[in-house]
Amino acid sequence: MIKILIVEDEKPIADLLDMSLTAAGYHCDWVANGLDAADAVEETRYDLILLDVMLPGSDGFELMEYFAPLHIPVIFTTARDSLKDRIKGLKLGADDYIVKPFEIAELLARVETVLRRCHKTDSLLSLDDVTVDTQSRVVTKAGQTVPLTAKEYNLLLLFLQNKNIALFRETIYERVWENDYMGDSRTVDLHVQRLRKKLGWQERIAAVYKVGYRLEVKEP
Repeated sequence: MIKILIVEDEKPIADLLDMSLTAAGYHCDWVANGLDAADAVEETRYDLILLDVMLPGSDGFELMEYFAPLHIPVIFTTARDSLKDRIKGLKLGADDYIVKPFEIAELLARVETVLRRCHKTDSLLSLDDVTVDTQSRVVTKAGQTVPLTAKEYNLLLLFLQNKNIALFRETIYERVWENDYMGDSRTVDLHVQRLRKKLGWQERIAAVYKVGYRLEVKEP
């Protein structure tokens, strides 16, 4: 399982990140200051670090200089939004820089992108009797291949990466179609209906009134 270290001094934010990433299938640890973060990476091999900049003990930029030789992918998650700070973070070796407040769906997408780019992502995703091989882009149900269009496949990945998270139609459209949402929900609804039918997930993919859809997964 992919292991992620959350370095964040605000507990409500850390709890939200932990909950969302855990629901998406990642294992998370949390520390609230720079010194504990340095100790954590010495004790555990992490696949990714989510790093705040303004931290007690040692700020994120100082920590980045410590993490860089370890070759652990890092995403800055910070309220410091100046161009100077962004450039500094990326020049120090961070793989991405996302400014608070951010949408959880966007963060999860950036996490997946960095992990995939660094070859640290799990190649197999599964739920019930459905398995997705992200390397071959093959989807099977009970061992039988399920033919999905490119948009249906990307929609399935989006749901699997955002389990139990209500996704707005605008978010779904912009993430799957990679275009600005123009207010026409019929395209999203049609693809969701087709995906439900092909996977037998009529109950799994629930409609959320006036929002969009949510992949419902009971926590173990």
